Amino acid sequence: PGWLRRLCGHLLSQRLLRPGGVQAVVRGVLEGAGGGAGAEAAAGDWRTCDAVAKILASCPQQCLSLEDYCGLVCPQILDLLHVQDKLTAHQFQRVATTTLLTMVKEHPQLAEKHLLQPLLAPLLRCSEA
Repeated sequence: PGWLRRLCGHLLSQRLLRPGGVQAVVRGVLEGAGGGAGAEAAAGDWRTCDAVAKILASCPQQCLSLEDYCGLVCPQILDLLHVQDKLTAHQFQRVATTTLLTMVKEHPQLAEKHLLQPLLAPLLRCSEA
């Protein structure tokens, strides 16, 4: 029903905007997606990671602005690239890179400011020295 979908979307958005919320949501969705072996599981894994990335790249209706949303969520997306748990690191990196690509396509200026500049800052510092 529509009311349940709206309630779930609202709760998901609230969680994403909290510190550590992106990692908690990604972990919850990926663990809830199950597992398995073989090509079918791998394809399902890709689809799940892509779906999570689309959710992260979309600004929820509860946010005042896309700029505020990016300011809160993008640093958490970049943190997904540094997860040390070997079991989930690959999936988290897949979600982070797909989210980054989606945001660059949909909101290039905000993606540059909140994702690309922080990601490339160490490289730029080395090239300037």
